[in-house]
Amino acid sequence: MHISSHCQDFKGGIILGLSTSQVSGDNLAGFNKAGLILGGFTSRTLSNINSLQLEIVFIQKGSRNPDILNQESINYGRPYISLSYIEIPILLKLNYSNTLEYELGAQWAQLINGYYSDNIGEINSTIDPFIKNDLSIALGINYFINQNISLNSRLTNSILPIGNEDYDNSTIYNSNKKGKYNTTINFSIYYYI
Repeated sequence: MHISSHCQDFKGGIILGLSTSQVSGDNLAGFNKAGLILGGFTSRTLSNINSLQLEIVFIQKGSRNPDILNQESINYGRPYISLSYIEIPILLKLNYSNTLEYELGAQWAQLINGYYSDNIGEINSTIDPFIKNDLSIALGINYFINQNISLNSRLTNSILPIGNEDYDNSTIYNSNKKGKYNTTINFSIYYYI
């Protein structure tokens, strides 16, 4: 088991990966927006079967409309959303075998940059349409290639809406409008120093 094979209680390293994302509630479908994941992590062994991990990463999220300029498409006029966050996941990890562990946790993210493009493809450079904080849950799996490198796959989903307009009285507690939420599937390499 990777965690128990080390004498020290604390470990750390770097993270490099790719996010594929969508914004639920933007009337587009599919994980069409790719983004960068870059950061670091530290973990502490709690027992021989579990550990606690804290990460700080830069991550890009949003949604991409491949048909934004195609007037024949049903997606014409639906926006392209690009969001960059500093994100802090806190994860409880369960060691299943020598090479495999599961993870479950929550993460808080601070928006550092965001924009959307309108129905003719022009970029509106403003953060105002987006909430500055994103709280989400995370579920993942980690596969160890060796003691220093692991491959991670993680699904995350916002708990609260990410758009300012989602908090209007007429949208969040009413009728069919549930708001917009970040959803990502992340693929990362973890290097243990």
